[in-house]
Amino acid sequence: MRKILAAASATAILAGALAACGNGAATDGYGAAGGPSTPGSVQSPGASSAEPAGPIAWSTCTDLERPDGQAPAKPDPSLQCGKLKVPLDYAKPTGEMLDIAVIKVRATGPGERLGSLVFNFGGPGASGVDTMARAAKVFDTLRAHYDLVSFDPRGVERSSGVRCGDNKIMDKFTSMNSLATTPAEQAEMDRTIKEFADACGQTSGRILPYVGTVNAARDMDRLREAVGDRQLNYFGISYGTQLGAVYATQFAKNVGRFVLDSPLDPSVGLDKRTLVQTRGFQHAYEAFLKDCVKGPGPCEIGADTTIANKNVDTFLADLRKKPLQVGARQVTQGLASTGISAALYSALTWPLLEQGLTQGFKGDGRILLTLADSYNGRKPDGSYSTLMSSFPAISCVDTAERPTPQELAAVQAEAEKISPLFASQGMGSICRVWPVPGSDEARKVNATGSGPIVVVGGTGDPATPYEWAPKLTEKLTTGVLITYKGEGHGAYLSGDACVKKAVDNYLVGGKTPAKGTTCPTS
Repeated sequence: MRKILAAASATAILAGALAACGNGAATDGYGAAGGPSTPGSVQSPGASSAEPAGPIAWSTCTDLERPDGQAPAKPDPSLQCGKLKVPLDYAKPTGEMLDIAVIKVRATGPGERLGSLVFNFGGPGASGVDTMARAAKVFDTLRAHYDLVSFDPRGVERSSGVRCGDNKIMDKFTSMNSLATTPAEQAEMDRTIKEFADACGQTSGRILPYVGTVNAARDMDRLREAVGDRQLNYFGISYGTQLGAVYATQFAKNVGRFVLDSPLDPSVGLDKRTLVQTRGFQHAYEAFLKDCVKGPGPCEIGADTTIANKNVDTFLADLRKKPLQVGARQVTQGLASTGISAALYSALTWPLLEQGLTQGFKGDGRILLTLADSYNGRKPDGSYSTLMSSFPAISCVDTAERPTPQELAAVQAEAEKISPLFASQGMGSICRVWPVPGSDEARKVNATGSGPIVVVGGTGDPATPYEWAPKLTEKLTTGVLITYKGEGHGAYLSGDACVKKAVDNYLVGGKTPAKGTTCPTS
């Protein structure tokens, strides 16, 4: 369950990859009273009688964190933060309000000023505020023309972030092994998942029914109003592509220049999503092994891919019996496999994965634990961001599926045929016991009536495999596909000049890519 739960939530490693690109380093009682009868149900655009969003009172950002969890040495004057008020329940637009945390990186010029470009970096559950603060330099070309704007979606971090119990519960949940190998182990995993879900309801029950993507899209339209743009210009990555697609379906006439990079296919059910992502991670893992043995130096984890794969399998099997000790903590099979998954999001982190496995074979699990902690949003002081709590909260509200144990076992069996290393029961294992019901509205997208929407899919993407890119493009009806023939999650972030040129020409110059565009062009 853990592997695929985290798989769609690339944000912790994505944030690290973004930061690396920027600095040159090589290194993402429940239910409020009177809650909605259908959580996340769609109203017609403009049907809400909520007051129009007022302007945001921008000021110096005072609560940002570096990746190590510490505050910056001094505030960055180019960053401004503020709050956007939105209805908790859009069915009661004059009722209780939420504060959505927003960040802006002001346009530098000297290019033509094009308004704001709103980002969602993925998850669901990513802090757009923290990620934008660390990643703005990656988008310097766009910043010459746009204010770069992002936000913590409802249920994330500063925006009434979902919390699922204390750090002890989070540590237990995130360190679970990937798969149960005995009935007793399955029963213990089920108890841990139920404990986690119950803690979410007890700690964050007021917000849980309202955190889904449909409401987040409504919030994003209020953000468009608040920054004074007639249409929304948007850059969504990973889960951000689903949010963008839902927005374009609800508010087609408000769609400006839209880029959806590393797309999800929202219509795919939990079972199919698990199997497709299992294939995606297995593909990326095999690419990593081939790259390792190719050189130029010796591959420290094995002389060829067969030996290397066997060594990794043996290492992980041994961790089931005897986890590695790192200080007061233990590196379980679950944490080690999460660390492996984390490093597969970008080829930039493959050397770190080789080093982490090599040291792990020798009894040193520090690198793998660091990778897993980054992925899970665990800070050096032992506290957690809301990432691993917000992710299931949003995901389970975004689907009405509540699979049975028998259905989950069947998914696991199919996944194990694809990849014993990355197999799991998927998100269904937690949605099955989630404390509030879900809705399928966020799975229905078409964007009929919008302007062109650029979809970018990578053939070597582990978390959002390429097959979802043409499917989403077709569903959007106005979609235009760019195919990136390369590894990693986030084509624009890969550094490929062809992808960057095509996206920049569209966002800055309004030039829609030609049908069938493939990168790199060579």
